[in-house]
Parts: sequence; C-alpha cells; structure tokens
Amino acid sequence: MNRCFSLALVLSGWAAGALWSQESLRALAATRQVYIGAAVGAAFWGGDSRYQETLRTEFNLLVAENAMKFQSLEPKRNEFTWTQADELAAFASQNGMAMRGHTLVWHQQSGWIATAGLSRTEMLAALENHISKVMGRYRGKIVEWDVVNEAIDDTTGGLRESFWQKTIGDDYLDSAFTYAHRADPGALLFYNDYSGEGMGGKSDKIYALVKGMMDRKIPIHGVGLQCHFVNAGWNMSKDIDANMKRLASLGLRVSVTELDFRITLPADSAKLAKQKSNYETLLGICLANPNCKTFLTWGFSDAFSWVPAFFPGMGAALIFDAQYGMKPAYHGLQSAFALVSGLSPLPPLSPRLEKGRRASRGPSPLPQSVRNHVRNLWPVAVFAEPGDGNACDARGRGLRTSGRASMPSAGF
Repeated sequence: MNRCFSLALVLSGWAAGALWSQESLRALAATRQVYIGAAVGAAFWGGDSRYQETLRTEFNLLVAENAMKFQSLEPKRNEFTWTQADELAAFASQNGMAMRGHTLVWHQQSGWIATAGLSRTEMLAALENHISKVMGRYRGKIVEWDVVNEAIDDTTGGLRESFWQKTIGDDYLDSAFTYAHRADPGALLFYNDYSGEGMGGKSDKIYALVKGMMDRKIPIHGVGLQCHFVNAGWNMSKDIDANMKRLASLGLRVSVTELDFRITLPADSAKLAKQKSNYETLLGICLANPNCKTFLTWGFSDAFSWVPAFFPGMGAALIFDAQYGMKPAYHGLQSAFALVSGLSPLPPLSPRLEKGRRASRGPSPLPQSVRNHVRNLWPVAVFAEPGDGNACDARGRGLRTSGRASMPSAGF
C-alpha cells in the first residue's frame, strides 16, 4: 500500500496528534536501524524495578558507567571480578539489547597498574593480558569498545603524560588497539574523548591521532564523542556535523557516547525547552550522518546523574526526571526520530493503531487542520487522499533506500 495513502488512512481514523509520540525511543530507533542507549550505574543493582524496566523499554543498547573499567574488572593483578559485568551482559541478552564496552585503557580508575612500577615490557604484557581476558570473555557480545579513553592533553594538544604514556611510550595506543582486535576481531574499536565533538583545536588533534593510526594500519573503526555539554547557549550543531563528516571521509564511524546537557539549577520551563531543542538537534545530526549509528546518554534519570557531584549548582541533565517522568528532552528525541532535516520516513504504527488500521474499511478525507499539523512534522510528505494518485516525495523514498552504511552482523 502507498505509504502516504496509509498515513492518510491512519490520520483519518485516529487524528489525535503525532503518532510517533506513542512509541518508545527503542521502537523509534528500530525504524532508523540505530542504537539508542544509556549508561548503567549502581542503581541497576539497587532493587528499584523502575530502573531496569525503563532500560528494557526505552533503550536497545547499554554501557556500564563504571563496572567494566580496569580497576572494577581487575582489582588485583590477573585477578578478575566479573559479577557485575556478567549481570549486565545477561540483562542485555535477556532483553534483546546490545552492549557497548567502556573502557579498556584510561589514566583514571585503573587501580593497581598505575602504581605497580612496571617496566615497559611488563606493562605491555599486563595490558595485553587485561584486554585479552576482558574482550575474550565478552567476545561476540559487545558491538563497540572504547579501547582508549581521553588520551589527548587539553593544554598541550599532545598525548597526555599518563602512566601508560610514560611507561610504554606514545605507541601504547597502537598496542592497545592491536591487542583488542586480536581478542575480538568482530568488535568495533573506538577512541573516546571529550571536548572534541565539534571543529576546533582538540578535535583537530583527535583527527590527526586517528588518521595517523589508520596510516599505520592500526585497527580502529571509530571515534566516540562524549558530549557532556552545558545547556545554556549551546550552539554547536554545524561544527559537530562538519566533524562527523570529516571523520566519515576517513572511513570512520562516530558514536555519541556520554551525552548530557547540564542545567544551572533550578530548572525552569525555558531551560527545559532549550534542553529539549538541544537533544533534538544533536540526535538529528547523528541521524543525518550515515556514519553515526550509536546515540548514548550518560545515565537516563536525573536521580542518578553524575553531574551534581562534579558541577555543584548544576543538574537536571538527562531525559527522565528523578521520578522517571519523561522530560521535554525525551520528547525532543522522539521528534528527531520523526523528522530528520525534513527527510523522514513515516514511523511504524503501534500495535493498537496497526490493528485498527487493518480493521478500517477506508479513509475519510483528512481535515485541513490535521493535514497542516502532520505536514509540519513531515514536510516532504505528499498527502494522498483516496483516488488522487499522489505518491510520496521522491527524496523521502531515496533516504529510506540509500545513504546508510551497513553494519556488521552484530548490530546495525
């Protein structure tokens, strides 16, 4: 059946607003073949059933906030603690969710290895052992790994003088990515960092870093853009879009890995409206770039956000409030899924609407007010009344059939 004719049929029977507003983020992400996810913190194990229910309902991807960092998995040399990571992997598997791994190599939360006084040879062996043990255990279960996290120094623009760099040398990144690819050849391997989301000095350094790795034939597949932003005055859309495109020119993916928009408290209606616009805009940029297939928030409820502890006087950074209520930002993400630069295919019907559509004997003419409302949501659609012979806009059809890079069998 013609898609526009179907839209006319549905709206004539249930013309009560935007259909996408009835769908979960997970359902909407499935129509785009992208990952929508959230970081999972200690509340996962805290006995709050709403936490896990929101995760399984709204997201198709999860990442451990802390449970898979070096000191959490290997608190003592070659002694591994798998309990929490295994529980997350089991939860993901049971609920049809993918996983992202964070992080194998970082200058923080590294535990014993940071102060062990190892030689270069010893540290390389310990690094390889950690990566091979961790990735080997979850081989085939994690679609993306942050192999190295935050290696660029904010002041010098060179590599951070971490214990990794001081002991091994600059080539510790090459070694880490090589070990990671050897441990799980099917996983997508990322360099992850903050303040390099748009065009600028730090993103130039990240670009040069990953391009150099590719020139040396080091297995790297993407760059993670952390995206911890201040809500007020945020206006980086053009720069982020340009950066995604230049990384695509290298053949690299980008993932939005740790998104939040922190607000100066108290959060009023104007600040929340700005936050909604920011979330909607950033997801729209991701969806408009074929190399962006993963969009993660760092947590999902304001009750458990890291922001207040690190930025006193700020908070309300996520898409659910402290009582798991959907904030305007949540609906901003819904809007982005429904409309991407005016070139959006129609979202799927909910089971209830689909059942009703099949039972309908035919559409009645659409009221002009409804036609105008939906045209604001999907401007490129051509609305077909019964018998008028109009077809969907060709640009919309083209977007649905081209322009998206294929994903490995592990995911989109």
